[in-house]
Amino acid sequence: MTSGKSVTRSAPSSVQVTTVASSLLTVQTPGRGFTDLTSEAAKFINEVQARDGALTLFIRHTSASLTIQENADPSVLVDLTTALSRLAPENAGWTHYTEGPDDMPAHVKTMLTQTSLQVPVLNGKVALGTWQAIYLIEHRKRPHRREVVLQFIGSNQ
Repeated sequence: MTSGKSVTRSAPSSVQVTTVASSLLTVQTPGRGFTDLTSEAAKFINEVQARDGALTLFIRHTSASLTIQENADPSVLVDLTTALSRLAPENAGWTHYTEGPDDMPAHVKTMLTQTSLQVPVLNGKVALGTWQAIYLIEHRKRPHRREVVLQFIGSNQ
């Protein structure tokens, strides 16, 4: 148990929801790997003049996913790709291979990660940590056109 002296918390704040804004982001992926969506999320928040609330991102696919991860050292993304490939290898004897040997492993990788994220918006900014970024993870080998729904719920300026 942690003593109260090592934990601090700011005073609670509340806002009245005055805005629900949505947009569809289309992303052409280069194939397997990570695509940084952080700047697109920030542009959307700016365009809708968001003040305080929540940004939801939802990917409309079952073989690609979303995550928040480190943006400082690119080797982190390489290692995460390696880890996912070890967890769901192509040669695991899958019975579903209609779209190729990377299809079923892509579904498993999506199940292990996330199809939606929610990020706080504070004072008109996405409240990510210093070394965090929002990524679309393409789990298929070849390029794909992916759709991500962006939705802000909260107050605007």
